[in-house]
Amino acid sequence: MPQTSSRTSLSRRSLLRALGGTAALGALAGCGVPAAYVRPGDRSVTDASATDHRLTWANWPLYIDTDDKNPNRRPTLEAFGKRAGIRVEYVEEINDNDEFFGKISPALMNHQSTGRDLIVISDWMCARFVRLGWVQEMDRAHQPNVARHLDPLLRSPAFDEGRRFTVPWQSGITGIAYNHKKLGREIRSVKDLWASDLKGRVTLLSGLDESFALLMQGNGVDITRWTADDFHEVCDEVQRQVGRGQIRRFTGNDYTKDLVSGDVLACQAYSGDVIQLQVDNPDIRFVVPEEGAELWSDSLMIPNRARHKANAERLIDYYYQPEVAAELAAWVNYVCPVPAAKEVLAADPDKDTAALADNPLIFPDETMRSRLAIARDITSAERVDFARRWNTIVGL
Repeated sequence: MPQTSSRTSLSRRSLLRALGGTAALGALAGCGVPAAYVRPGDRSVTDASATDHRLTWANWPLYIDTDDKNPNRRPTLEAFGKRAGIRVEYVEEINDNDEFFGKISPALMNHQSTGRDLIVISDWMCARFVRLGWVQEMDRAHQPNVARHLDPLLRSPAFDEGRRFTVPWQSGITGIAYNHKKLGREIRSVKDLWASDLKGRVTLLSGLDESFALLMQGNGVDITRWTADDFHEVCDEVQRQVGRGQIRRFTGNDYTKDLVSGDVLACQAYSGDVIQLQVDNPDIRFVVPEEGAELWSDSLMIPNRARHKANAERLIDYYYQPEVAAELAAWVNYVCPVPAAKEVLAADPDKDTAALADNPLIFPDETMRSRLAIARDITSAERVDFARRWNTIVGL
């Protein structure tokens, strides 16, 4: 996700994360608040798309292509509006997954419209929405491009098998970034972070959902089916490393500042961030560890009682045209969920744009793809205890 995300700062972490998210909602049901789950028959309203040619789309800042001369213009979105005759109100209002959850959850749990037809949140948060019945199933008959071009690696996460309720907007990899020149050697494994020459020069991500999967992979765990024992083994290891002074601190997206300054030599990192850092410092490298790395997505969803569902489905499908996906990928530099966009970029007459087709952090090669996996999400039953233990270690 873009840098102005929930991975940015600890100060914006909401009460819902501290209480355990969905588990907190469950607790509210025992205090006179209606149960949060919405049954399938109560999720939709009459769709106005056929006569009301508009939709409202909530997204993160800096997460769509803009015109170089006018940042208020969004070329791919403007092209959709002209082609489809649909006016899109594009709102950059999502700065934190939990913060946005708190913003729209009162409406959803009370069977009311959020005022938004399309939203983009991280898959671990999407899992909460799907479990709570807060999103509508999409009609793939309206989305032939999604059906044809969605990356097979992203087609069936544990929380939404078959991607019935969610469609990836952009993806990324949680791996390890390091300064090769200053460290003087390569990093190949998660366990390399615990080497003596990195003592006090390592950072880990502070967010539970962002951190645990890669650390489990370092222990050889299949993150598509991890267990509570796997989680506590990771916590034991991190606690040991904190105790011996190996970990400098836990961070949000501000890990990039430490890496650039040289205060940190190796860290948990996101592939999209490293692409940007490498423009100014080619000594910074990103590695998918030998044991594997987590593939994540920020996904598009249509919330309950959205009044322009068909329009939203049409917009999603538009972005799955390889030509459009390529234009977006060239700007945002995250892992493109449309592999067919690679050929489009490779044929671009601009040399720098064409070179992006060969960047494995945008289009992972087969070797890298074989080491990527989507983690099973943390369930509501697990979240309170897991969050309590993790936050104690991290100091939240």
